[in-house]
Amino acid sequence: MTAIQKEAKNLQQEYLQTFIQRYTQRTQTSKNLAQQYRPVLADKTSIGFNFSPEIKELCYPIAVERSHGSRLWDIDGNEYIDILMGLGINLCGHNPLFVQTAIAEQLQRGMHIGVQNTLAGEVAQLISDLTGMERVTFSNTGTEAVMTAVRIARAATKRQKIAIFTNSYHGHFDAVLVRATRTEYVKKGIRRVIAHKAESGSFFGKLAQPIEANLAANLNPKAVPAAIGIPASAAYDVLILEYGNERSLDIIRKHRHELAAVLVEPVQSRHPELQPHEFLHQLRQITQQLGIVLIFDEMVTGFRIHPGGAQAWFGVQADIATYSKIVGGGLPLAVIAGKTSYMDYIDGGQWRFGDDSSPQIPTTFFAGTFCKHPLALAAARATLQHLKTQGIPLHEQLNQRTSKLVSDLNTEMKNEGIVIKFTSFGSFFAIAASQSAIPPTAMNLLSYHLLAKGIHLRQGDKGGFLSTAHTDTDINAIKQAWIESIQELKTGGFMTD
Repeated sequence: MTAIQKEAKNLQQEYLQTFIQRYTQRTQTSKNLAQQYRPVLADKTSIGFNFSPEIKELCYPIAVERSHGSRLWDIDGNEYIDILMGLGINLCGHNPLFVQTAIAEQLQRGMHIGVQNTLAGEVAQLISDLTGMERVTFSNTGTEAVMTAVRIARAATKRQKIAIFTNSYHGHFDAVLVRATRTEYVKKGIRRVIAHKAESGSFFGKLAQPIEANLAANLNPKAVPAAIGIPASAAYDVLILEYGNERSLDIIRKHRHELAAVLVEPVQSRHPELQPHEFLHQLRQITQQLGIVLIFDEMVTGFRIHPGGAQAWFGVQADIATYSKIVGGGLPLAVIAGKTSYMDYIDGGQWRFGDDSSPQIPTTFFAGTFCKHPLALAAARATLQHLKTQGIPLHEQLNQRTSKLVSDLNTEMKNEGIVIKFTSFGSFFAIAASQSAIPPTAMNLLSYHLLAKGIHLRQGDKGGFLSTAHTDTDINAIKQAWIESIQELKTGGFMTD
């Protein structure tokens, strides 16, 4: 290690020691709570996204006692402006009055489960009105909804394979917890370096562009398990493609006789800077021509970017779409919606009383004790009625405020000479990882700095959500906290110009 490297390392260690002391003093009760229940509570949030020995003393979640509007209050009495917002659930802030009222009224009527809920049809109709989907059914979580959508596609097409895209997230069941091979990730890394060099005008970058093009054209769609405990067999019926790359469309054509569905997160929560409008239209055209079911995973984009979700935004109608988060009004609820020809595999299709009609479509298996929970449906009805009443202006105003925040942050980063670029999709904003130069350690520390400044998000997150409850004062505080946190990391030697 050179003298300069040693000096930089010492600077980082001194800075980190001071910061850890300040942060843990502020949140000591949350830390004690994590330690107290670690023997009995198996909780991944306690280790954060990227556990490492040097930040071990920071690896505990903030324990929250109360929430309202745009704010949270932790067990130590600290107040936060929340940008985690229930992982995107709380479009209208925490505990909005219209949801409170709906839940209180339903509590008076009871929490009857295992019988038909009187709200089910009305909530299904509201979802159909907003999204344009023909038929609707309910489950409890996003994972269950995606799992059901894939099962419907396989039942309808009598094919087994599905295709998903690198960097997408579709829940935690084995069939979608797969990734590309390490070779593909190495190739993508090389392509990013070449693309960056070419954009900067580098002679090497221009010289290597044919190499980049060749790497992009040669995709290996083989999937491998993404975590231990997932059998290799789970990856056998999955193709991993590159989102936005036209070569992926060629692979879909090649496997057309095997593919039941293409599962797509229209704008990936892990990669929101990629918003491939034309690619989505081509994907829709190809899947339609080949009889492959197009499934949109709208857990994040549904009811956030537009009342009709990403389908309305991009002008692409999926065969099946899955929703959760916002639609439940803060309670566990997920939705599988789609065209009649596919959703009929849930119940056999249409028939009427008083004639000789009967279900004509063979049904696949679908169940769940807590599907159509009375409290969740009451909250969903209130939320959907609110969105329908407020209309598109609610989303337009929120999207514009988020775009302004991102623009201001990007201007500040450029003025500071820091290679970080923010991006947004609707009211979700984040650091654009593919367009930023931020070391992993700095990225891991950034969320802790924001928490120390009273901006709440998960450890390791690189962005957040705005809600209609966030005021202009809140947004200015959010902006200032991001700027100050990045500047402090730079001062501590964790970032360079």
